[in-house]
Amino acid sequence: MRDKMSLVAGALLFIGVLASMTLFTVDQRQFAVVFQLGEVKEVIDKPGLNFKWPMIQNVRFFDRRILTMDTPEPERFITAEKKNVLVDHFVKWRIIDPKLYYVSVAGDEARARIRLLQTVNSGLREEFGRRTVHDVVSGARDQIMEDMRTRADEDARKIGVQILDVRLKRVDLPLEVSESVYRRMEAERKRVANELRSEGGAIAEKIRADADRQREVIIAEAYRDAQQAKGAGDAKATGIYGEAYGRNPEFYSFYRSLEAYRQAFDSKNDLLVVDPSSEFFRFMKDSGGGSKN
Repeated sequence: MRDKMSLVAGALLFIGVLASMTLFTVDQRQFAVVFQLGEVKEVIDKPGLNFKWPMIQNVRFFDRRILTMDTPEPERFITAEKKNVLVDHFVKWRIIDPKLYYVSVAGDEARARIRLLQTVNSGLREEFGRRTVHDVVSGARDQIMEDMRTRADEDARKIGVQILDVRLKRVDLPLEVSESVYRRMEAERKRVANELRSEGGAIAEKIRADADRQREVIIAEAYRDAQQAKGAGDAKATGIYGEAYGRNPEFYSFYRSLEAYRQAFDSKNDLLVVDPSSEFFRFMKDSGGGSKN
């Protein structure tokens, strides 16, 4: 019984080993390249279970997903103005022809990355060399990326790879150039600020001068109107006084004397030295206005 069980276990083990040597599974995220005696026999791009001849065939798998190649450090390029710029970029790529990919770079992703990086850097160097700093920073940035994608894709097809996108993440000036640019920008901003302050000061002085002029005009006109009103009032008062004097001279003299008394004795601190027999006290001595004998 034990011998039969051992035989069954051995048979199952042999079948398992044989199955592992003859069967393989292709994932939907992979290409499978079947080699026979070192030569590419077949490329399988559909997922599922597949068969191979043991001993004489072997299989390698390649990633069919979109891959990213990102530069670890910014690259230095020279513009048409002979100015250095630091460029940080990345590339999106994928394998589209596994057989050509294997023949060209032996299926080595590191070698493929080096080849693509050389292609992209060479193209960027040429593109930046034909443009100014302003162009590469803002004006022609999108055009540079599109041109680079087209050129890099054309070269990448030779190794069985498709370039989907080339993106410039950042374009900066070197530190020493940036500081110089910032100083010039600061000086320019200060110059503009000083000009604006000068213009504002001149406008403020003009406004103040105009306000002072208007103030003087308003005061002068108000004084003129006040004097006119005062003159008219004085004339009318004089006329009224004259009319009252003409109607009753004695009463008018009495009223004016009372006004004089009120003003003369208004303050307790005033000292008045007057001859008692003077005309000033005429109505105080005689209510009728006459002098006593």
